[in-house]
Amino acid sequence: MTTVGKRGASSPRELTRISDRFSFIYIERAVIHAADNAITAADGDGVRHLPSATIGTLLLGPGTKISQQAIRLLGESGVGIVWVGEHGVRYYAGGRALSRSSALAEAQARLWANPRTRLNVARAMYSLRFPDEDPAGCSRRKLLGMEGDRVKTCYRTEAARTGIRWRGRHYVQGDFASGDAPNQAVTAAGQCMYGIAQSVVAALGCIPGLGFVHSGHELSFALDIADLYKTEIGIPVAFEVAAESWEDIGARVRRALRDRVHAERLLERCVRDVKTLLTSGMEESIPTEEDDPVRDRVRLQSDRGEELESGRNLGEGLIW
Repeated sequence: MTTVGKRGASSPRELTRISDRFSFIYIERAVIHAADNAITAADGDGVRHLPSATIGTLLLGPGTKISQQAIRLLGESGVGIVWVGEHGVRYYAGGRALSRSSALAEAQARLWANPRTRLNVARAMYSLRFPDEDPAGCSRRKLLGMEGDRVKTCYRTEAARTGIRWRGRHYVQGDFASGDAPNQAVTAAGQCMYGIAQSVVAALGCIPGLGFVHSGHELSFALDIADLYKTEIGIPVAFEVAAESWEDIGARVRRALRDRVHAERLLERCVRDVKTLLTSGMEESIPTEEDDPVRDRVRLQSDRGEELESGRNLGEGLIW
């Protein structure tokens, strides 16, 4: 009988680490199938082959059809899959984790479950975003106020740098066209960053819903991670694109952000930041797909933190 620990997917050794992948690939008006270990995208220009193991996030635009075999291949490769609207980007589904270990998820759950350590992680996230400030001792309300002030300052700074008239942040959920061009650009950049962050969170085997700043949403932790790079990458790219032209701004933001993310090796940095946030202060390092790519480890929990080998029945008379 096949067990979850012996699932018939490609092993992590056969896959490209999430930190080494392309950030995302956008496809629209195409039919997507699977062929061997690649997906094929057929459109009016012909057929393109894309190795699934090298993609971080696949953005599926309007007019896209995808087969069950392609979804299965992408899922086994740990690829984030995002269905994209005509203007914005919204995350709907993702693949399996590249890591076969639950260690990062367990570390995240322990930090999240304790209000003190949950606040400490939120402070550490603020330090990553704004290293020139010390958030030690700050309450959650104080952190939110400091973050809000810094983001507003970033908007004004980028508007001045790019020569854009900025009237403030205005976004109506589900109505991309309601904002002016700079706001549309910021929205498109933000949603792209959410998709990228979720693909990394999923690939590392973390729990998307357990956030340290955001709460109450199935992607709270992904939103936390995406915001780490908002003022450094997302907002500047959005204003630069809006300053060039207001035409087709959503698609142009996606392309510009893709190039910037690739040039700055953001996926590699994002992986490193997630691990640092969840394992800082631990005596032992947590294994991931880079450390132990060979096989799954499914074990049984016992008393006093002891773990037992799985795959056999343990009767009461068995002495451990």
